[in-house]
Amino acid sequence: MRTFEQYQKDLYAMKPNIFIGDEKVGRDDPRILPGMLLVKETFDKAFDPKYEDLCTATSHLTGKKINRFTHIHQTREDLFNKQRMTRVLCHRVGGCIQRCMGIDALNAVSIVTYECDEALGTTFHQNFLNYIKMFQEKDLSASCASTDAKGDRSKRPSEQENPDAYLRVVETREDGIIVRGAKQCITNTPYVDEIIAVPCRMLFPDDHDYCVSFAIPADWDGIKLLARPAYFHKPKNVPEDMLPKTMDMGDVETFIIFDDVFIPNERVFLNGQADPRQTPYGGFLALLFAHYHRHSYTGCKPAVSEILASAAALVAEYNGIENKAHARDKISHLLGTAELVFAAGESSALHSEKSPSGTMIPDEILTNAGRRLAGENIYEEYKIVADLAGGLMATLPYLDTFFNEEVGELAMKYMQRNPRVPPENVLKCFKGIESLGCSDIAGLMQVAGLHGGGSPQMETIAMMGRYDLKKLKNIAKYLFGIKSSLGRIERSEIPTTPRSMLEKFRKALIAQQKREERSK
Repeated sequence: MRTFEQYQKDLYAMKPNIFIGDEKVGRDDPRILPGMLLVKETFDKAFDPKYEDLCTATSHLTGKKINRFTHIHQTREDLFNKQRMTRVLCHRVGGCIQRCMGIDALNAVSIVTYECDEALGTTFHQNFLNYIKMFQEKDLSASCASTDAKGDRSKRPSEQENPDAYLRVVETREDGIIVRGAKQCITNTPYVDEIIAVPCRMLFPDDHDYCVSFAIPADWDGIKLLARPAYFHKPKNVPEDMLPKTMDMGDVETFIIFDDVFIPNERVFLNGQADPRQTPYGGFLALLFAHYHRHSYTGCKPAVSEILASAAALVAEYNGIENKAHARDKISHLLGTAELVFAAGESSALHSEKSPSGTMIPDEILTNAGRRLAGENIYEEYKIVADLAGGLMATLPYLDTFFNEEVGELAMKYMQRNPRVPPENVLKCFKGIESLGCSDIAGLMQVAGLHGGGSPQMETIAMMGRYDLKKLKNIAKYLFGIKSSLGRIERSEIPTTPRSMLEKFRKALIAQQKREERSK
């Protein structure tokens, strides 16, 4: 396993290919460091005896101790421990831990490559096995490049006027493939080792050029990272102990351009251009990545709810209203959401199924139910914090002001609220809440809380694709006297297996094709 220092050294040795505005910079740019410091927890805690039960695992391939963020889940306990680890680490950084996207993608790849090889005689799974051994041995971090530019949303990839609106294979060679396109809304890419590319949607036979998945180093030739850093500008003339830890948090969102990038065969996990029969597996991979990532959200989103609940409880105390019924009611809403979302993920792990590849798949309905509940409540949760804190979280003077010779003492005097709480602590509290709720990172986190892993509408589609409504209606028919008998109905009748998920996906493809034919 790597230390944070080794991880950082490896990143600093990478070629500069990051564009911030009109500047081309390397990984040592100070605007990228806050994101690295966030990921630092994933390395540090793997070496901490108090956390290693959560943050490490045993590789099923080598038998070695590895960082859990490089693990392919083999048991229900693996899935649950991943969820617990995510929740615990997110507490420590004030939000998303940012290392789950890569390993969520690789768990999906482990299943889809196996299924594709079994059905079509390809060798993608062996490519994956060789890759994941290296990934674990080097303790790598990865970004999942999923969301395409998409162009005209009413058209499929092969129907676009701009054929590069979705990442595609433009040439297949004996030694590899050439890809072109872009991926948008991708978190963490400037401070990871590798990029894992997967499709982002259902693909039809005519979309075979777009059925592509692979892994490459983040500084690979032809890769251009257009970055949007979000970080805190720390004042220089303020005592370090007055700066909230939330101000250490950073994020870089990335627009990745693949400018005719060569991918060697050993790093290719799908190539529908070589064989259009692979096309359903591209959409299946998109579905499975989203599924694993939504399960990770049932770990991180409860942590975010708890962080907001913690901030709400603290500011209620400092405002002198902690025992008021309305304050307790609001805080209970935050805690209730946290526990329900986590319970959905925990139950999803409990009801997970082992795929033929050996990788565990979380329950589809429970995972999506938990993620949807989280997304539907995100803005309500921030509203609660704002309601209990008041307008000062958005209007607080700069910290420097409180240490100005002329007005600092007066400013601190009027921060006094609850007489039992020193005004310095009140200031720290409001600065921390400002960073959680009103900063550029806070705005990013709110949108990510809604859309990350898929918006609530996507969870709805996933859940309704799994439920058998015909059987469900039999309950009402029996209770209302329309049907004389009722067989035993349990949701668990439909297991979450790659074959059942792939069959559901194929049915959705056929239904979509019929709808398009009717519309023509």
